[in-house]
Amino acid sequence: MGSYLSCNSILLLFTSNLLNLANQIYFSLMKKLLLLCLLSLLLASCGSSRRTTDTTVIGKGTTTASTKRISKVVKHARTFEGTRYKFGGTDKRGMDCSGLVYTSYKSENIELPRVSRDMATKGIRIKLKEVQKGDLVFFKTNKNRNVINHVGLVVESKKGDIMFIHSTSSKGVIVSSLGEKYWKNSFVEVRRVI
Repeated sequence: MGSYLSCNSILLLFTSNLLNLANQIYFSLMKKLLLLCLLSLLLASCGSSRRTTDTTVIGKGTTTASTKRISKVVKHARTFEGTRYKFGGTDKRGMDCSGLVYTSYKSENIELPRVSRDMATKGIRIKLKEVQKGDLVFFKTNKNRNVINHVGLVVESKKGDIMFIHSTSSKGVIVSSLGEKYWKNSFVEVRRVI
């Protein structure tokens, strides 16, 4: 009988210690969770108090920017007018269509993909009648491939006449009208990134 009591005592002591350990672990985890929640709340409240003017979020559809910034992008692009075409080019020695757009937006610290078909996945798609200076116009110029392969930057939109700067393999960097038959027939979409 004496050994039975000592086994019960040991079992009771073991169970009591196990419960104490479980309580300590539980409260330790709860303290950490509470601290994490408070820290998250503090960080969230700091983040929401930041100003959001002149910020650009590419590809999310929520963009704000000043017309001044758009004008700077267009002005930078126009400095390349007359530059010869060069596949993969991004400077005065030679420029391709996506290189022109990429370089112009990069001048305002806005990163876009380097290839026109990838650029067509950024910003928000808009209706042609809503086009503004600084928007991107995309084209499919290869009748054998159903893929976007050309991009231009809108420099002016007045009374439905949309002018855009781009680089063509035959004439280099030029300003064209979306009303021209070739561009009208090849046009796919307009996107706004700022």
